[in-house]
Amino acid sequence: MDVSISNMVSAALYMNQAQTAEQVQMQVFKDALDIQAQQVTEIMASANLGADPGLAQEGNLGTLVNTYA
Repeated sequence: MDVSISNMVSAALYMNQAQTAEQVQMQVFKDALDIQAQQVTEIMASANLGADPGLAQEGNLGTLVNTYA
């Protein structure tokens, strides 16, 4: 009888440690995603700077549709 109780206690402690490790891993994963989201936001913001040359003011091409790429 004592062996089964000891096994149950060991299993409970192991599960508690595994759950704690999983929580730490999820927090690290969430932090990494937040950092990546911030970096992508900064890249997208910097890509938009000066990317709008506007339409041509004269000539036959580019006065109605901006085809700058």
